[in-house]
Amino acid sequence: MFGAGVSVEEGAVIHAFSHLEGAKIGRKASVGPFARLRPGADLGAKAKVGNFVEIKNAMLGEGAKVSHLTYLGDASVGAEANIGAGTITCNYDGFNKFRTEIGANAFIGSNSALVAPVKIGEGAFVGSGSVITQDVPANALAIGRGQQIEKPGWADTFRARPENVAKKRE
Repeated sequence: MFGAGVSVEEGAVIHAFSHLEGAKIGRKASVGPFARLRPGADLGAKAKVGNFVEIKNAMLGEGAKVSHLTYLGDASVGAEANIGAGTITCNYDGFNKFRTEIGANAFIGSNSALVAPVKIGEGAFVGSGSVITQDVPANALAIGRGQQIEKPGWADTFRARPENVAKKRE
């Protein structure tokens, strides 16, 4: 679906079931299937926006990849950066919108939340499952997640509780 204000440069491919409005698609870029480009989406040459990706007021540099299941709002993504599945930019606090800046060649691991305003430096890595609330310097690794705790035997104890045994019989 093409809405108002869409421009598509030579060699770009728009796959089925995508919704575009107010977006610029650069030369040889790829969009969709099932992508949504909202006003202000600006894809550089050879950028890739895959399935179930929503872009709003965000610029993707040349060769940047956002392959699937991602929301990028009020952001800039540098050339050749890779945004993993399930990544979101948390750009709205209920009153104001803030920007996320991701440097060239950065790698954002899957299922990450980038809480704006925040900057991810050139070549930096964000570990999968991270919540990033502070700037990440160039070429650094940022990991922002809770520590995994394991409790051996917990599941057996939980299942053996009288209220759970009774429910299982029902």
